[in-house]
Amino acid sequence: MRAWVVDTPTPIAAGPLVRMERPPPEPGPGQVRVDVSCCGVCRTDLHLAEGDLPPRRPGVVPGHEVVGRVGALGAGATRFALGERVGVPWLGRTDGTCRFCRRGDENLCTTPLFTGWDLDGGYADACLVEERFAYRLPEDLADEQAAPLLCAGVIGYRALRCAEVPPGGRLGIYGFGGSAHLTAQVALAQGLRVHVLTRGEHNRELARELGADSVGGATGAPPEPLDGAILFTPAGELVPVALRALDRGGTLAVAGIWLSPIPALDYADDLFEERRLRSVTANTRRDGEEFLRLAARLGVRATTTAYAMDDAPHALADLAAGRFGGAAVLHT
Repeated sequence: MRAWVVDTPTPIAAGPLVRMERPPPEPGPGQVRVDVSCCGVCRTDLHLAEGDLPPRRPGVVPGHEVVGRVGALGAGATRFALGERVGVPWLGRTDGTCRFCRRGDENLCTTPLFTGWDLDGGYADACLVEERFAYRLPEDLADEQAAPLLCAGVIGYRALRCAEVPPGGRLGIYGFGGSAHLTAQVALAQGLRVHVLTRGEHNRELARELGADSVGGATGAPPEPLDGAILFTPAGELVPVALRALDRGGTLAVAGIWLSPIPALDYADDLFEERRLRSVTANTRRDGEEFLRLAARLGVRATTTAYAMDDAPHALADLAAGRFGGAAVLHT
């Protein structure tokens, strides 16, 4: 099979992805092989390729928003049938025994494995997944629509919950890419006032089309104090900007695995009056299942740009340069 692998992480213009041919992977006990139809392009893939996230092992295949059909079953794998369509997400394995797993917080597992970082992902013709961590997908959801929901959508949903915006409250969204544009749809459908602060005219126009209550520059001030905010862009310099936009008691949730350095915070201006800053770490399988049901009920739609799998480096370069709004999806 064909697969893209991360060779030596370098700036995307220098070509960190290398095309290789490998034998198709054979599923082990409890695993299934997924024959990939498409894979979403996540900003985490860009961080991996450029070295912000050091690869966990040499020659790893990126991609963790994978949609495909079950092509082979490992010993004891009974959850899915051959030919059934499934989604492969970021969270690839947890130990199930640490104190966090035991209390239901498997996203905080002390020894997790992640698709496209520890485990080979979906920038390939096929990949493996433990059947316990795959999602069953409804047949009426197109492949290209399903892919961004598996990470961008799920992480955005968890971030929205972590921001703790009360019913009818005011949400600020900083950055407006693949995850944010899905989260905004959920927030608007739930009756929140949504203020988008982002760079790039593609992103601003998409926010307007989706019905955001206001759209402005990333460093600007929203038209009213925020009850909660989500930082989607990996720009640490926006943390104090977003904190100062919060009303008393508001929460800023940072929805990313990597963030550039945060400038020094001033306690009185940035955190006093019970303003809170919290990270969002992966997601649980329950988060994913809840979001997929909610997205179907609310009619959440991903805005996508399609690329051939052969053009994966081009897709990552376009993501880095902000050349499209919404999410990119690679097709085999």
